[in-house]
Amino acid sequence: MSALETILDDRALAVVRAPSISDPVALADALARGGIRAVELTFTTPGVLELLRAAADAGAVIGAGTVLTAEQARAAIDSGAQFLVTPGLRRHVAEIAADRGIPVMMGALTPTEVLDAMDLGAAAVKIFPARALGPAHFKDLLGPLPDAKLVPSGGVNASNAPDFLAHGAVAVTAGTDVVSPAAVEAGDWEGIASRARAFIESLGPVSQSSPGSAPTSKGNQ
Repeated sequence: MSALETILDDRALAVVRAPSISDPVALADALARGGIRAVELTFTTPGVLELLRAAADAGAVIGAGTVLTAEQARAAIDSGAQFLVTPGLRRHVAEIAADRGIPVMMGALTPTEVLDAMDLGAAAVKIFPARALGPAHFKDLLGPLPDAKLVPSGGVNASNAPDFLAHGAVAVTAGTDVVSPAAVEAGDWEGIASRARAFIESLGPVSQSSPGSAPTSKGNQ
């Protein structure tokens, strides 16, 4: 199963923004135990390439986020990243991802930006910051762009994540609501696993018509 298929199957990925990550393997394992198998580590964390390599070597579904340049894209992929995420439109990142056969989730907000991301070959489009316009924005975007695979990021939590899915998102991004910097710094892996589980349970049963959906909900597997 590819990284993108994993994200669509879980209907979620986790983005970790922390000043330091002491044990990326334990972190990825905790999230996976909670039902979120795909983990995005960002270039805003010092030493992210070493963290990516450690998690990838342990078999985690790991990706690199806040990828801004072709050089970062190459380095992340060489370190084991299985997917890339950008905060906005980054043509050179898309080109490297395409050359290396790695899916890229490209940031956008407006219809024009979503179209540009799709034209650049984005496997999915990260709507960021999702809190700015809320779940209804997804229904509005999908009216003229029904084939867009949209994933909200920024301000998504267990309370509003189901609304984003109900309005057409193919997956949602769990951030500090699940993986707070304090929890990561403290190595609170059980707490992170518990919050990940609660986040996934909040999404409700998988719809048969949902892209990448499985026939039963995660809670019944």
